[in-house]
Amino acid sequence: MAGTRDGLNWPRVQALAAAERTSYIARNPESARLAGQAAQHLLFGVPMHWMNDWSTPFALTVREASGVRFRDADGHEYIDFCLGDTGAMFGHAPPPVAQAIARQAARGYTAMLPSEDAAPVAAELARRFGLPYWQFALSASDANRFVLRWLRAATGRSKVLVFNGCYHGTVDDVFVDLVDGVPTQRDSLLGQVHKLTDHTVVVEFNDLPALEAALGQGDIACVLAEPVMTNIGMVLPQPGYWEAAQQLIKRHGSLLVIDETHTISSGPGGYAQAHGMQPDALVVGKPIGGGIPCAVYGFTEELARRVEKAKRDAPPGHSGIGTTLSANMFAMAAMRANLEQVMAEQAYQHMFALAAQLAEGLRAVIAHHKLPWCVTQIGARTEFQFTPTPPQNGTQAQSILDSELEQIIHLYLLNRGLLITPFHNMLLVCPDTSDNDIKQLLAAFEDCVRQFV
Repeated sequence: MAGTRDGLNWPRVQALAAAERTSYIARNPESARLAGQAAQHLLFGVPMHWMNDWSTPFALTVREASGVRFRDADGHEYIDFCLGDTGAMFGHAPPPVAQAIARQAARGYTAMLPSEDAAPVAAELARRFGLPYWQFALSASDANRFVLRWLRAATGRSKVLVFNGCYHGTVDDVFVDLVDGVPTQRDSLLGQVHKLTDHTVVVEFNDLPALEAALGQGDIACVLAEPVMTNIGMVLPQPGYWEAAQQLIKRHGSLLVIDETHTISSGPGGYAQAHGMQPDALVVGKPIGGGIPCAVYGFTEELARRVEKAKRDAPPGHSGIGTTLSANMFAMAAMRANLEQVMAEQAYQHMFALAAQLAEGLRAVIAHHKLPWCVTQIGARTEFQFTPTPPQNGTQAQSILDSELEQIIHLYLLNRGLLITPFHNMLLVCPDTSDNDIKQLLAAFEDCVRQFV
């Protein structure tokens, strides 16, 4: 970790970390009590084990959340720059969504039949994203999983290509990394009994020759990708990369699936629309319904006809696609309100301006203290990384991760009423974020870094 800690006085950093842990414990007796109570019946003491991935000695319990703020069980208020790791990217409980789900709560939740919101939601998705045909799921994990099934069936090809260091939810197929250049099933994947490398090909992001060589085998059904890698730390496409990559994918008879679950921060139509990409299929997960569990996936007309034919030609029975609660009335009502009234161009322009202010402020602090770190912004999403220049692929991004240093910074900010994402150093702004919120974050970040050097 020496490279990521250049310019830091590490003994001072460790002393600060110990002080911050002590402070957290003293400030949060009610969260401590509730964590002890939860440990009696919850695996790992939390409802979902990822909730232990924060930097805190025990889980922080949330009591209520609205807009850009939430309050914990001990009554402390926080400015939220994590926003549910994008699930609440448009703020907690946006009023139009809250009103829509309150209305729907009295009208039924699920019937396995379309509601009146279904057609307007699909029409709005088609308008925004430029793909005419849509289906729904409960999460981006499900949506990606279903898209892979549809595309394998439509193409008659079995393999999917992903980029090293990617994350597309809990889809088994994507848990393959390059280790010393060799495709290797990720060790962290629990309970996996089938050899994933038989049907998953992995190459480095931004490596056109590697992409072309893999596609040239003629057995890749689709390339599944974020247009900007965000889950291993931000990795931007190099100039011209996606233009050339799309041509290669099309030339070799494969299809392109763009996962916009995080890059929806780029604008109302996501990164693909903002940058003129033309995917065959597109997925958006957690933020699309304002925080209600739901996801969407869309197809071009040509691909939609192919997947419909694949279904009609298959024997009768379960397709392995969809769940009983997919497209339930509750989720559709939330999506319609969020799309029509919250995810507006005006909201994005506000978010872009504040994210730019945040990015410039972070750069100024880093430069002032002569740290070899960089800052990347994608629309409403900003991240600082422990490297002087942004990484160009997953291997480079992985090499600069320093979870110990990340967690010290995160805990310092948390103890001062500021929450950022526990994975890497990612910060989001939402329509309710204010100029003063940005200033408060930057001041605390400055104070933290000053104690490091």
